[in-house]
Amino acid sequence: MLRDVVKVTPDIKVIALRYFNPIGAHPSSLIGELPRGVPNNLVPFITQTASGIRQQLSVFGNDYNTPDGSCIRDYINVVDLAKAHVVAINRLLNKANADRYEYFNVGTGSGASVLEVVNTFEAATGVKVNYKIVPRRPGDIEKIYADTTIANTVLGWKAETSLNDTLLSAWNWEKKIRNL
Repeated sequence: MLRDVVKVTPDIKVIALRYFNPIGAHPSSLIGELPRGVPNNLVPFITQTASGIRQQLSVFGNDYNTPDGSCIRDYINVVDLAKAHVVAINRLLNKANADRYEYFNVGTGSGASVLEVVNTFEAATGVKVNYKIVPRRPGDIEKIYADTTIANTVLGWKAETSLNDTLLSAWNWEKKIRNL
């Protein structure tokens, strides 16, 4: 739709950011993810399980062609994602865009498996997560992560925050909102 708008409206320029899996919270613990009801995303489910709100985390499949058998995704820190937005807006404001419609993959450029995320959370926080391996979900992709080459070179942007620090920020947010 954005590409079509640009074609018919000569004075509009667009930069689209294609997110991968935003996770974490602001380091201040003042802003974070608080899904309504049962979380659909891995990290809030991990933090809610660790805090006792959820009984158990389901890990969907352990027989994928990955190092530990669980799905691999590209998880990007929300602050790194916010910085990508600032860079993109500045590109538009400074009229530095090469085309009227540009798009950039915004991720880390590498993936982490579900079990790797759980293990990293446990190592970062010292809190065990009650999880169980359950059958695969239909339609789940084995592994997907961003090719961030263009965002890195053209925008001069790169994800900087480690998975460990990102998961710790999510846990600090969860503890703050739950008064733990």
